Amino acid sequence: MAKDVAPEAPPPDDIRALSFEQALAALDEIVQRLESGRVDLEDSIAIYTRGVHLKRHCEAKLQAAGEQVEKIDIGRDGVPVGTSPADVG
Repeated sequence: MAKDVAPEAPPPDDIRALSFEQALAALDEIVQRLESGRVDLEDSIAIYTRGVHLKRHCEAKLQAAGEQVEKIDIGRDGVPVGTSPADVG
């Protein structure tokens, strides 16, 4: 079984530059390639490692988006009174 990428290993610059949607599409492509069984061992290890970086990048993007979501607080009279962090977890 392939070793996982070290948790502290930063993603390559090209992955950091990707949007969430781009990274997710690239990860989906990797999964399809690996599932096809048409990738030799060396390439499998390399694209698996890239997939780990893409997965972490997507997770970080989702976490950052979740931290920016706010809910509108409504007073007893039904009028908005402000915002607070939304519980998205």
